[in-house]
Amino acid sequence: MKQLLVINKGLDMKKISLVLAIILFATTAIFAKDAAKVGSKAPDFVLKDKDGVEHKLSDYAGKYVVLEWVNYDCPFVKKHYESENMQKLQREFTKKGVIWLSVCSSAEGKQGNFTKDELDKKQKDFKTAETAYLIDESGEVGKLYNAKVTPDMAIINPNQEVIYLGAIDNIPSADKSDIEKADNYVMKALNSAMNGETVEVKSSKPYGCGIKYANK
Repeated sequence: MKQLLVINKGLDMKKISLVLAIILFATTAIFAKDAAKVGSKAPDFVLKDKDGVEHKLSDYAGKYVVLEWVNYDCPFVKKHYESENMQKLQREFTKKGVIWLSVCSSAEGKQGNFTKDELDKKQKDFKTAETAYLIDESGEVGKLYNAKVTPDMAIINPNQEVIYLGAIDNIPSADKSDIEKADNYVMKALNSAMNGETVEVKSSKPYGCGIKYANK
């Protein structure tokens, strides 16, 4: 009788392990399917901005959308903000109707996660010109778009398709003097797409500070 119980317990554990493996595989497959890819539908999301207002990506269908992962304390981000390179892009394209969403995926208590007062001061000092600054403390949206560093960029067309993922430009440094020498992938991709032309560089390896997700 004891031997039968041991066998049954063994079988039960095997069944449980099998069920857990199936669930894990299914969950992984779902996330892999939903993750942002160039040429595919942009994963929808809802995030609140620093003032508590909700922004849903699909509400911006019909417009170009730029997602910019940001951490104002990152040297690579400072390179683009202290030189006003990022703000110039924000101003240029928001004037053309582009929705520019700066996204902070830094977890609470980690670098890049600021209070509203701290954010207000930093944005005033930098004279930022984004459409909205979104809070992603859980990191869910950042991971959905495979954002790994700051800055990390994504461009979505009016059909809500991802047309670019990657770095802001082709020189991975924190040196402001490199900006003028660099090919700005974001600017070129937006200009090409908005002019009905083919986006030549659709993806690139982003460079910067690792995003301070909750599990890092």
